[in-house]
Amino acid sequence: MIDSLKSAIFVAGSGMRAQGTRIRVIAENIANQNSTANVPGGDPYRRKVVTFQNAMDRELNVDAVKVRRVTEDPSAFGLRFDPSHPAADENGYYRTPNVKGLVETMDMLEAQRTYRANVSVIDNTRRMVRATVDLLR
Repeated sequence: MIDSLKSAIFVAGSGMRAQGTRIRVIAENIANQNSTANVPGGDPYRRKVVTFQNAMDRELNVDAVKVRRVTEDPSAFGLRFDPSHPAADENGYYRTPNVKGLVETMDMLEAQRTYRANVSVIDNTRRMVRATVDLLR
């Protein structure tokens, strides 16, 4: 029983770490959603995306989650017309980041909910351990 409780805490902790990374990357995307290039024709900030993978912990014999990698989103940049912008090309257009505030907000909410769910698993597991110890007294 103790091993399964330890495994539950380990798996929930790995989920918290993974979602914590995701939250930091989303925050970076939101912070840079208006970051453009400073040179004509230059690329603006490119949105980043976190991907996860299962990672077997051989000691506990459980599948945990970990960040596989943080990659750049290959979707197209937006275009805006403003000939006075420092990044404007010869036609007066400059590229805008491929970050969409609504998408980032929804991703952030999902990551926060998942993080909180993992915290609940840890809290409930600790309560179960406490209750078991109290019963054994």
